[in-house]
Amino acid sequence: MKHPVRIQNLGGASAVILHRPHPTVQALERQLRAIGLQVTEAWPELGPEALGADFVFFDADMGYDEQFPWPAGQSPIPMIALIGSEAPGRIEWSLRAGAHAQLLKPVGDSGVYSTLLIARQAFDAQRAQAAEIADLRRRLDERRTVVRAISLLILNGARDDDAAYGQLRQMAMTWRISFEEAATRIVARMTTEQDSDDRRDRG
Repeated sequence: MKHPVRIQNLGGASAVILHRPHPTVQALERQLRAIGLQVTEAWPELGPEALGADFVFFDADMGYDEQFPWPAGQSPIPMIALIGSEAPGRIEWSLRAGAHAQLLKPVGDSGVYSTLLIARQAFDAQRAQAAEIADLRRRLDERRTVVRAISLLILNGARDDDAAYGQLRQMAMTWRISFEEAATRIVARMTTEQDSDDRRDRG
């Protein structure tokens, strides 16, 4: 079941317009201020103050990677491309830069509000997906660590997988930490001991 999209009140939010002085900027700023946003302009680069903004509008026609104080595609805030030229190279660059929505130039008297909502929704979805992927990777790493810990316990005397699993679970209870944390501790300790033994053998 899909959850309904919550329409946000944007009053009090802030936006930075990264664009050379142009009538487009004036038209965009009028709409943003009418919605209730605080607006600042920047060119040719974003300064550190952009990190505190809620939205960034950027010129896709004359933009370049070094304008942003973060790696391409890794913006910490929603990005909206201002597109005048539909040249494939420029559109490709705006997407690579991390555009979450686009607004065609020349900017008229409407369209900004919906663009803000689309950008925010796309940004939130992107962040949620990244967090989910990071969590899946963490869980996969933890499983690998558990398998590694059990293998090491068997090498150090546990009779089989079940015995090693039970030993690891008992260690976690004794140390009052999670099963995965206990596995990480066992792997770190036994790997260090193994490295020390190897160095002694070589010596």
